[in-house]
This record gives sequence, structure tokens and C-alpha cells, in this order.
Amino acid sequence: MSENNISPFTNAPLKKLLEVKDYLVSSEIFGLYHDPEWDMLITQPQPKNIAKYYESENYQPHKNSQESRFDRLYDYIRHHLYRYKYRLIQKFHPQAHSVLDYGTATGEFLRFMQEKTFSVSGVEPNKDAREIANDKLENSVRVSIDELNDNYDVITLWHVLEHIAEPEELIQKLKEKLNPGGIMLIAVPNFKSYDAAYYAQYWASYDVPRHLWHFSTLSIKKLFEKHQLQVVAQKPLYFDSFYISLLSEQYKNGKKRWIPAIYRGLLSNLQAWKTGEYSSLIYVITAQ
Repeated sequence: MSENNISPFTNAPLKKLLEVKDYLVSSEIFGLYHDPEWDMLITQPQPKNIAKYYESENYQPHKNSQESRFDRLYDYIRHHLYRYKYRLIQKFHPQAHSVLDYGTATGEFLRFMQEKTFSVSGVEPNKDAREIANDKLENSVRVSIDELNDNYDVITLWHVLEHIAEPEELIQKLKEKLNPGGIMLIAVPNFKSYDAAYYAQYWASYDVPRHLWHFSTLSIKKLFEKHQLQVVAQKPLYFDSFYISLLSEQYKNGKKRWIPAIYRGLLSNLQAWKTGEYSSLIYVITAQ
């Protein structure tokens, strides 16, 4: 593992704010360090072999089954969100007909978009998830963005950017794949939300060490501006506060406590209605 208490984005010195446990795989403890210039948190140390931290049958984005009540709820919410995301694409780029989904996991979003008559492509580094996606999408998913020759009207990253070891390198490559007038939709957790503050080290969206970076609205704005890309809108993901609160209750209390989780998720959304600091946000981004 590597640790560096200087921000790779701003060269600002970092100050440790929290220690957080990996509840999914290793039970190891990681530090969250604050970059004051961009108001973001950075996971330290960052594993050199990150792949082993995804080796869990309970890692939800790579699952392709509905075994438990929680799995079925996750799947129901996920399909509701596909419709929400599709409406956002229609609103901000009504002429769009091609989409690249980076970090496509098992391919459900792209299959939904394909049913909406979009031309679809995906990138998914995880071998097992990629094979499942390609069974659904006629081998439209690749292991790397460098394997793609086309450009796209829409590029999406749904809770992916926080996983990327070199986000600036990826952002530049994505920009080069964007058609003129195209848009990016980037969804990430927001560590400035009420549920993040309430659950602190138990907040499930810290998800160390798989989440290497923890963004605020300021850090997203500055990160994309650095690459001549502009945030033109931000939209809430209302369901995330409930889902994350439920997982956080399990981390904090040893079990999924539904009623407290629903209460905290609702309170988080009510707070965010005033502040804009929702548990997760979608950023709509265009070239400047």
C-alpha cells in the first residue's frame, strides 16, 4: 500500500479527519484525509492491489441475482433510477442516440438504454461482471476505454469516479470520446450530506478502500474545470440516502435496522432540500 499526505490534485498538505473500517472484505482500517483547497477527502493508504478488495459475493454492483429481500429492493430501486437517468438525458441532450457507460458492471443500465433505441457501449474492468454484461449486450462491453474507436453523445459514470486510481487521466480520455454538444453524467456520493455527518466512520458510502476519493460539489467543479469541462446542473439521487443509511445501520449496529434507516434517509433529504447537500448527486457536465 502507498500513503502520501500531499494531495495529488492540489499539492496541499492533508489532515486526517477519520479512520474508517473496510466492512466488506478485509476489516482493515484506512484514514480519510482532507484536502482543504478542493474540500475533498482522500483515502490513505491506497492499495496497490485494489482488485482483491472487490472479491466479495456481497459487492452489490457486481451481483446478478435477487436472492434476498435486500437484493430485490436494490434491484427495484435500480430500475426506477434508470428511468430517472433516462429522463435527465432526454432533458439535457434530447437529440442523443449513443451512450458510453464507464464502469457498467453487469450491464443493466445499458440494456435499459438499448431498449430505448440507443446505441450502447460499455467499459467494465471486472472480468466476471463484464462477462455477464456481454451476455446481455452482444459483446458491447470492453475492458478498457482504449479499446473503443467511437465517440458518444452521452457518457455516464454511475458511482464510478470515486473508484478510479487516476481520475484526471480518465476524465481527459472521456472528454476525447465526447461528441460535440455531448454531455457527461457523473454520479458520486457526497460526504457533505447529513447522513455522512450522522453516521461518521460508519457511513457506508466511504466504502474504503474501494472509494479512493470522496467528493464535494466544490471538488467536482474544480476537477472538471481543470479539463475545460463545466458542471451545468446537479441533481439529487433521493433513494441513495435510504439505501446508504440502511447499510450504515448495519455497520454501526450489526444489523439492518429499517425504521431508523428510513428516518435518517428522510431527514437527510429534508436537510438537503435546504442545503443542496444530498447523499449522492448527479452532475451534468459539458465541454466549455
